[in-house]
Amino acid sequence: MRLHTLKPASGSKKGRKVVGRGTGSGRGKTSTRGHKGQRSRSGGKSSLVPGFEGGQNPIHMRLPKRGFTNIFRVEYKPVNLDRLDKVEGVTEFNREVLSKLGIVGKRDKIKILGTGEITKAVTISADQFSKTAKEKIEKAGGKALEI
Repeated sequence: MRLHTLKPASGSKKGRKVVGRGTGSGRGKTSTRGHKGQRSRSGGKSSLVPGFEGGQNPIHMRLPKRGFTNIFRVEYKPVNLDRLDKVEGVTEFNREVLSKLGIVGKRDKIKILGTGEITKAVTISADQFSKTAKEKIEKAGGKALEI
């Protein structure tokens, strides 16, 4: 066996469909597009937007809309105390430190929650603290600073 003798497995490579080369080819005249209609014309496929149903009222418009979306809602990334307690060698937590540790993203707003226990005195800077988290941090001798 030599490199120049290698061939792909039989039937694994399929040729391109050649259309529009006369009636004798079996794919002439309409070139497999059929007669009339939007998809028979040039650019007909690309102009159909997702959800288009041929002029019928689309399903996203037929279904009833419910509820309310508050555009001023602020999303907070929750961080539990037991997660911070597991980190060794860090006594001061802020957004930069937490993002480097992979706990939150760079631009996430942070809320510290009181799940678990914290055993060391640490200073934590966050956007919000739950009441129990603040109590546990101060009980351990640390500080809870709201940004």
